[in-house]
Amino acid sequence: MRNLAPVLVVVGCIMALWYSAAVMMNAQWERDQAGRAGVTVSWAQIVPATMHQERPVLPAPHQVAAELWQLTFVEETEGRRGLLQSGSLSNRGLLIHAWVTLSATMLGFAMGAGFGILLAVGIVHNRAMDASVMPWAIASQTIPIVAIAPMIIVVLNSVGVAGLLPKALIAAYLSFFPVVVGMVKGLRSPDAMQLDLLRTYNATAAQGLWRLRFPASAPYLFASLKVGIAASLVGTIVAELPLGGAGLGTRLLAGSYYGQTIQIWATLVVAAVLAAGLVGVVGAVQGRVLARMGMRA
Repeated sequence: MRNLAPVLVVVGCIMALWYSAAVMMNAQWERDQAGRAGVTVSWAQIVPATMHQERPVLPAPHQVAAELWQLTFVEETEGRRGLLQSGSLSNRGLLIHAWVTLSATMLGFAMGAGFGILLAVGIVHNRAMDASVMPWAIASQTIPIVAIAPMIIVVLNSVGVAGLLPKALIAAYLSFFPVVVGMVKGLRSPDAMQLDLLRTYNATAAQGLWRLRFPASAPYLFASLKVGIAASLVGTIVAELPLGGAGLGTRLLAGSYYGQTIQIWATLVVAAVLAAGLVGVVGAVQGRVLARMGMRA
């Protein structure tokens, strides 16, 4: 309870600010409607009205929660296209879109993390790569992903590559850089005395990598993997914007087209929960691995 109390206080403050902002941002529409009708409304009338607008500027938390419930549990259990009625996830709900986004995110993260680790090993063991590749890796992150994603998708579609792979490549593009930076720092973390001891034992570069550098880099690697997997999710959602079909990015774009702000916020909450879950999984693996290595997470 002592640890839970601060969390509850923060959540309560966020809810209070959210409701206050919803009232302030949605009040103007109520005033405009009253002005067209030629009536005067007081704050006692405006406040409850702003909590139930169909397309509010900023939906209230209870509206987002109701939309989440409708697009997940209710849609899958009572909807005609839902899981209970059709045997498959409904394309009108959020679960199928979350699954599509998660699939591309995991594939892109695996590609980006693997490439980042290999690139970090090459940078640490080769001065030419350190001097030439690392600046290009840094420069690659200055290109806005919103600008490069449509170009990558168009080029890949022109050569017949579609589906999951284009989204995964964009996710990998965002996730490899944190892994490269963290892994390079970790591989270089052993001090000079440890490296001299390996030379005294006449250890090869491969033995030094597996027995010293990789174990020493584990805390740095997991820290960068947490950043990388969250970046992968962002890359996947951005890639889904011009592609259409299924995915959280597609639902965000559809909501913006039709002014469905409540749907947009519900989709954002699902994306945030998905990102928190992925980071939590990496954190759980980190705790187990570092405990087996005798380290503290």
